[in-house]
Amino acid sequence: MKLFPLHLIPNDTNVNFMRLRWMSISVAVALALVAVWAIGFKGFNYALDFTGGTLIELRFDRPANVDDVRERIAVAGHESAQVQTYGSGSDLLVRLQMEKGASSATASNTAAAQVLQAVTTAENPAHITRSEFVGPQVGKDLARNAVWALLFVVVGFLIYIAFRFEWKFAVAAILTTLHDVLIVAGFFALTGREFDLTVLAGLLSVMGFSINDTIVVFDRVRENFRNLRVEPVEVLNRSVNQTLSRTIITSFVAFLTVLALYIYGGGSLEGMAISQMMGIVIGTISSIFIACPLLTFGILRVTKQDLMPKAKDLEALARRP
Repeated sequence: MKLFPLHLIPNDTNVNFMRLRWMSISVAVALALVAVWAIGFKGFNYALDFTGGTLIELRFDRPANVDDVRERIAVAGHESAQVQTYGSGSDLLVRLQMEKGASSATASNTAAAQVLQAVTTAENPAHITRSEFVGPQVGKDLARNAVWALLFVVVGFLIYIAFRFEWKFAVAAILTTLHDVLIVAGFFALTGREFDLTVLAGLLSVMGFSINDTIVVFDRVRENFRNLRVEPVEVLNRSVNQTLSRTIITSFVAFLTVLALYIYGGGSLEGMAISQMMGIVIGTISSIFIACPLLTFGILRVTKQDLMPKAKDLEALARRP
């Protein structure tokens, strides 16, 4: 007996998702191509984390409003400034991208003076406690480490799914996950939003959410393949329908959590929250319309033989008392 059962969608739902597989895969490919074009030709608007710039620590006599300080700095000519609190509410950290052609010392001193003049008021004066230049080499190291992190996650997912399921499922899951990450990254490239370390963290979390959702569906596919005597396409379709309620409920709760982060997290976390919200929506859609449909095409076409128990498993079962 289940306590407080929650079924957003009836268990006997039978939507024919596989009938739309050609359309869904075509749309997915088209979106991926647009994302690749945006990343390749427009590129990312890298933040100070990757380009280098000026780091300024400010201390106010009284707690300062972060949004108000950010607006004052934008009026002073630094529209892409990152402002966040650290320590007490009176301490703010300001990051500014370096100006082209300016030396490190000149950029730091000029930017620090402009920021101090912009944020200081008669009611709440500010003082600079630290000002330094972050070189572009640090940004290059961070970008290289980010690429290694993405590759490590992809390879880890590939090994895990191939070990748990079968290589066709591993390839389909990785393609689905990369599609989700590519769409979110393409959005940042297309819109010109700043790409910083928080956005990178959001992309990594998108990969985790997407692969988790896909594995839940694949678990049901494997179970149904061994229990149902129907065609593979019907098995895939039933599996998606059976996990539909769980998928939507989980995604909705996760979306609400990230929405709260977007509303109350401030400007410094806005990029990460946007990437996560997009990833949750796209990951949910892809687990329904992309992951399983991929298992019906070409070399990824799955059959009963791919998931039926191996002979050694049958022998082990026969030896049991």
